[in-house]
Amino acid sequence: MTKFAHDDIVPDKASSLDKKEQVATMFNDIAKRYDFLNCLLSAGIDKSWRKKAIAELKDIQPKKILDVATGTADVALMTYKILKPEKIIGIDISDGMIALGKEKIAKKGLTDFIELQNGDSEKINYTDNFFDAVTVAFGVRNFQNLEKGLSEMLRVLKPGGKLVILEFSKPCNTMFKSFYKFYMKIIAPKAGRMFAKNKDAYKYLNDSVQAFPEREQFTAIMKNAGYKNVYYKQLSLGICCVYCGSK
Repeated sequence: MTKFAHDDIVPDKASSLDKKEQVATMFNDIAKRYDFLNCLLSAGIDKSWRKKAIAELKDIQPKKILDVATGTADVALMTYKILKPEKIIGIDISDGMIALGKEKIAKKGLTDFIELQNGDSEKINYTDNFFDAVTVAFGVRNFQNLEKGLSEMLRVLKPGGKLVILEFSKPCNTMFKSFYKFYMKIIAPKAGRMFAKNKDAYKYLNDSVQAFPEREQFTAIMKNAGYKNVYYKQLSLGICCVYCGSK
């Protein structure tokens, strides 16, 4: 398996835990403040990003969907509202995030349609060709091995199925890029320290975004992993990208 620069970006370089364990611990720690900080730091734009990503699945009308790195189930809940699939399975390595996601699903009365499980993107506990679609929102940066995670998601997709990834990227506009760098390097960690009591989590956010392969680099990796009809769309001046590929 190929190693990429972002694979080695971890929340705590001094820790003896591997990336997967560190990420799970980090999200367990910030789980209760995660949704609030997402909304605060993105000024609410993250909701429109998720809607645009989910819209990329309308052409195939999937019945069974896997949401990888589901977190507190925002994408799973929005996907059900928009597409009304028969079943959504959400997996995540953070029990803290899953617990909050389950509460949100129960409040909406959707426990028959959305199920959350502790699960690893690099070892998905489902048979080959099981899902019509796979979604990942702001999760692939946290994979310990990007190539392995992409291969696993391809394995569980049915032929004709589609992967939709939503991920941060660095804006191309020169003037906006300077502001974005300042915001991600200074403002986000300070907000993390103030509201989540965890500056390192939001420093890790910036570090992992900086190291992540984006746009044409990432679509090339998807193609090498075996995805077909690969494309991407930029959102909000390139702060974020939607990446899609089919099996």
